[in-house]
Amino acid sequence: MIERYTLPEMGAVWNETSKLNNWLQIEIAACEAWAKLGRIPEEAVNVISSKASFDVERVKEIEAEVRHDVIAFLTNVAENVGDESKYIHLGMTSSDILDTGLAMQMRDSADLILKRLDTLQEAVAEKARQYKYTLNIGRTHGVHGEPTTFGLKMALWFTEIQRNIDRLKEARQVIAFGAISGAVGNFAHLEPQVEEYVCEKLGLQPCPVSTQIIQRDRHAQFLTTLAVIGSSLEKMATEIRNLQRTEILEVEEPFAKGQKGSSAMPHKRNPMMSERVAGLSRVLRGNALAALENVSLWHERDLTHSSVERVIIPDSCILLDYMLDKFTAIVSGLVVYEDNMQRNIEHTRGLVFSQELMLALVGKGMLREDAYRLVQEHAMDSWAKGHDFQELIQQDEEINRRLTTQELAAVFSYDIYQAKVDYIFKRCGLE
Repeated sequence: MIERYTLPEMGAVWNETSKLNNWLQIEIAACEAWAKLGRIPEEAVNVISSKASFDVERVKEIEAEVRHDVIAFLTNVAENVGDESKYIHLGMTSSDILDTGLAMQMRDSADLILKRLDTLQEAVAEKARQYKYTLNIGRTHGVHGEPTTFGLKMALWFTEIQRNIDRLKEARQVIAFGAISGAVGNFAHLEPQVEEYVCEKLGLQPCPVSTQIIQRDRHAQFLTTLAVIGSSLEKMATEIRNLQRTEILEVEEPFAKGQKGSSAMPHKRNPMMSERVAGLSRVLRGNALAALENVSLWHERDLTHSSVERVIIPDSCILLDYMLDKFTAIVSGLVVYEDNMQRNIEHTRGLVFSQELMLALVGKGMLREDAYRLVQEHAMDSWAKGHDFQELIQQDEEINRRLTTQELAAVFSYDIYQAKVDYIFKRCGLE
């Protein structure tokens, strides 16, 4: 785990104590299931339930000798239970508790991340409603296109977050499966009822079929979903970074009192948190690729996935949890410069109305190609010489023959760029 990026709740899911506690729950539940089937005396289960415990440091000490983490854990538990420990791990293989325990951790991580996504979505919705009609320039290819609203930009984010919530709910369901099926998954030394009991008690579903392990396509779906969410956050963070550029400055991530932006230049207010979110998303995508590589294993299992997962699964959950927390703070505290948005719209001296003018001329019977050519000539003149586009248009005799003064005034109105905002918000669920 990366301490710098580990928040308390998520860190608690992935620390060593939590992992071993999950293992203990699995082993005790298996003993209870065997007792219900008459294989283990009820009295033995009572002893196991009351005495079974572990000490992390003692487990590490044993592992240093036996070179096997599960055996080290079981040895330590047996030291505390005594003679009844002979019933623990009955018919099971290491992967039964490793994979089932890992499923519990991924499920719990997904629940925490879903809460983060809900909070972020609420913050984005608040900004969408606040700036619902606030005009800003829409850019395509990085070049000014036509006005839109900042609220619509936020509405776009809102719906993408909802898709990510839906994706993660599906991935959570896919990974919330346990397996207590034995050495090669055929229940040779177990009963399926043991697996069913354990899974039901721990809030999991039993795998319909497994080998020695739960199949890694499940884990790949989970990690690729985390990577997609991270990529969405990077997209949003990159937009903030671009809009915070000095020559644009339409928004700015929060800058706290006493915060420093540069060790050399005291004036700097850098989008450091947005950059951090963007950077960490690359780690998530790299981890997702490793998870995809883990899908293909030899026969009923090999160990090539194991060491990889000890890094990529905890780290991906921890990083995304951190990223969501930080990006929510960015959105909640986002500084929006409405005056700068209007200034940037006006930067091209009315060129943003070129399409509306062309369509107005077409509406008066002019061929589209002719209307396009006429409007473009004036637009290029305005672009090259810095002339006001509307003034150039008002001086064109052909245009004035086709459009009245009132019709021209309507062409150069911002109203059309806000007219459908309510409709779009309703479709997004932002009424």
